[in-house]
Amino acid sequence: MLTYAIGFLEVAGYSVALAAMDQACKTADITIVGIDTINPKDTSFPLPLTVQTKFIGPLSDVKEAVAVAKKVALQYNQEIEVTASVMEGPYDEIAYLAQITKVK
Repeated sequence: MLTYAIGFLEVAGYSVALAAMDQACKTADITIVGIDTINPKDTSFPLPLTVQTKFIGPLSDVKEAVAVAKKVALQYNQEIEVTASVMEGPYDEIAYLAQITKVK
């Protein structure tokens, strides 16, 4: 039986997130289920400063995707700006929450 997982990647910059997830999708069998952005309320800067992507797939693929995405993100971001993690075997409720997103 396959164990499924949710992967998370948080980076500085929308284009960084897209570049990282492009390589992750080319490397592993994952499905992106959400992209969220966080913009500070006290700035007029129009682009998202922090972007989180959420993706699902078999555990081994999600682990591989997280590693690849983090490596790509670190080409553009500093270590402190990149967060990458894997949630193994998420409860149905968590999997549902991961799909609530700003960007579809």
